[in-house]
Amino acid sequence: MSSQESLVNWTLVMCEENRGAPVWSQLNEHAGGGRSQGIFKGSAYERHWIKTAIVAGLCACILYLTRTFAPSPPRAKAAVAAFLGPAICISSIGLHFLLHLNGRSVAAVLGSIHNVLPGCLFSAMALVQRAAKQYAPESMRKPVSIWLGLDVAWDIYNGLGTLFFAYAVTRHPRFRWPFAASGFVLGALVIVLNLIPFPVLPAGAGYLDVGPFVGVWCLAVVIQAWRSLQWAGQRLGAVA
Repeated sequence: MSSQESLVNWTLVMCEENRGAPVWSQLNEHAGGGRSQGIFKGSAYERHWIKTAIVAGLCACILYLTRTFAPSPPRAKAAVAAFLGPAICISSIGLHFLLHLNGRSVAAVLGSIHNVLPGCLFSAMALVQRAAKQYAPESMRKPVSIWLGLDVAWDIYNGLGTLFFAYAVTRHPRFRWPFAASGFVLGALVIVLNLIPFPVLPAGAGYLDVGPFVGVWCLAVVIQAWRSLQWAGQRLGAVA
């Protein structure tokens, strides 16, 4: 088989819903070696992603608490701002693999995408804020408008990601309605309370700042993912 034919076959496999089997297991079959000799060792690949998501999620929660409550020098704050965004991104991608074990879900993919974007926006917003405070202390009006816009943008994407994730877990055996219902409420509040007073932030306009509550919800999701490792191992063994 030529390389062009192999590429076409792989592309078709990527687009095929083969009884809900993981994509990489199908790729392995087309690569000629089953799960143990193909491109990926499917179960190990997924398991590593889920574990990475848990570690990144815990790091993101610690960094968020550090940024919010712990006094620290400017360089430390810049470091926290730089690494919090990537931690959110990595955790969001990895959690998608956990949700995928219960079946493919458009909402899970959309939730992952919309949670990766706020991770990027957060780091951009926080680093712009730190730079503006250091180099433009006497003319803060224009820099403030820039990071306020980025702040609202990352909150909107975060709210959408929370809503999509909440919908994705409504029938997931490891999350279900306790996480889904709270996610729906928090995601909707984040969006509404950021759009009503825009460009002023909710706290500045006298509204409730839902951010810390979303942070607690995300921590609960990461902990539940941690508690789901045994379940994930059983699912991966079932499809191996």
